[in-house]
Amino acid sequence: MREEIQESALPHLRTSGSVAEHRDKKCSSTNAQFTPEIEKKYVHRVYDAIAPHFSSTRFAKWPKVAAFLKSLPAGSLILDAGCGNGKYLGLNPDCYFIGCDISAPLTKICADRDHEVLVADAVNLPYRTGFGDAAISIAVLHHLSTEYRRKKAIEELVRVVKRGGLVLITVWAAEQEDQSLVIKWTPLAHKYVEEWVGPGSPRVRSTPSLTLESIPETDDRVLGENVGNSKDDSHELPERSSHPAGQTENNNNNQQEYFVPWHLPYHRAEVGGASTCAVESGLAKKDDKKGAVVYNRYYHVFSEGELERLVSGMNNVTVVDRFFDKSNWCIILEKTC
Repeated sequence: MREEIQESALPHLRTSGSVAEHRDKKCSSTNAQFTPEIEKKYVHRVYDAIAPHFSSTRFAKWPKVAAFLKSLPAGSLILDAGCGNGKYLGLNPDCYFIGCDISAPLTKICADRDHEVLVADAVNLPYRTGFGDAAISIAVLHHLSTEYRRKKAIEELVRVVKRGGLVLITVWAAEQEDQSLVIKWTPLAHKYVEEWVGPGSPRVRSTPSLTLESIPETDDRVLGENVGNSKDDSHELPERSSHPAGQTENNNNNQQEYFVPWHLPYHRAEVGGASTCAVESGLAKKDDKKGAVVYNRYYHVFSEGELERLVSGMNNVTVVDRFFDKSNWCIILEKTC
């Protein structure tokens, strides 16, 4: 499969030169492709540092995502934008998969497993328009720090599939089923959100002097990646759901911006390597009680209906389904023209 994809896919990829030209053209009229400092520091650098450990915890497939992939026709070309360690690549043996991720260490893990992957930005996918038959974005958009960038990422997913192609998107929900997890996250203060995430170009600022809560190593099972549910027998596409049980419309005073810790055990951290530098620079801190280096990842958790609102202004797509699954909001789109 690898050789077949290489021969058929590469002519449909934008060359590095055209990517640069496309980026320059876009940047003249919009800042969607300008990566805010908060994403560089608390998403890109963090996932580069924790990639091997993160990958070791990401092996269980969500039944709903697996069902979607298995429902696609044989021979379909599926684009996984933000593929992480590639756990969904090749899930349907009758389809072709190409993955991309902003993290080079994660794409290397995929390549070592013989998957077709490349390093790419979710808001500037390097595929030609109408290239794939379907696309997925699993737990990616909540790492984008502005509404404009989140919408641009959705537009890119729709752009790269053919007419009639399907797009599955999942994001962490503000309406969490397990509130005991949420209280262990660090909410970004209003002023901090304005400076980092607010309208316009985010200003670079020094490491915040926030008290960062600790979260147990059970972070390995956070929000939809619950390994304990890996044997779920549900394989049908989900029904349209109502508001999550037990949740109210106002969740934690409408707080949606958080730092969510990742504990990298000392025995997984490179001595004198990236983690040491991260601690010295203030990107991470040591937690001797838990025997781990603690990194904080930026998240914008989505409220009910937020994905639909981002799609509402797009005239080339329709919502096929939307549902709440394992504390995630999910949506399936179909490209109409």
